[in-house]
Amino acid sequence: MNEIQFSAIFSSLRQLKRMKISELSSRTQVPKETIHFYVREGLIPRPRKRGKNVADYDEGYIERILLIKEIQDHFFLPLSYIKEIIKRQNKSPELKALLKLRMGYFSPLDQLLEKEVVGVEAFAKATGMGKKWIDKFIKWGIITPESRNGEDVYSQDDVILGRLLVDLDRAGFGPKDGVDPSVVKGYIKIYNQIVKMAHGSFLKTKPDQLTPEENLAKGIRGRELMGVFFYHLYRKLAREVEDQSKSRKTV
Repeated sequence: MNEIQFSAIFSSLRQLKRMKISELSSRTQVPKETIHFYVREGLIPRPRKRGKNVADYDEGYIERILLIKEIQDHFFLPLSYIKEIIKRQNKSPELKALLKLRMGYFSPLDQLLEKEVVGVEAFAKATGMGKKWIDKFIKWGIITPESRNGEDVYSQDDVILGRLLVDLDRAGFGPKDGVDPSVVKGYIKIYNQIVKMAHGSFLKTKPDQLTPEENLAKGIRGRELMGVFFYHLYRKLAREVEDQSKSRKTV
């Protein structure tokens, strides 16, 4: 098959995947008026016109519209900001991955409305983790359910950690890829020391000068700020380690 034949076949396949705005609206659950608005605002490209009032949309429009909806649902941003985010993530694979991660694990609603999960079956369903691995991560101290009325109750943090561990495995960082999951036991020991150090340095400064309510509010604020600090510190140090590794390979 020569290049011209391949291009013709590829073009034909693209034609088969095209749809009218009614189908696009149905598949994305977004009203036609909203889709037209997205086009006018430059959030999605103008479709190919087939006539005065007829236009064709391809599968790429579905992905983009669903992304707009996800960003709106998770971050409540105005469309001008969403437009800039989409433009940047199209140019940066790293930003695209980061956006998906933040929508999956840093939803404001999930943070503000913490949800517990009751029972191991519900936890397995919420995380996608098998019973064998749930038992192992409980034994290693990563997942720590609380027993209430004879049932295990898993915190929102436990659920997020479980989902992350499953996603790591799916992303190629699991036992089948040569990664030993038991290394997390070492992380717990080291991180426990770091948290105690941070707690002693920042979260217990002059407690006698504040009311109990003020101390509680300060502790929560400090805990959340330190959590964000460690998240970004890890990303920064990971980049530096990757850059150092690349430099050694080029020498």
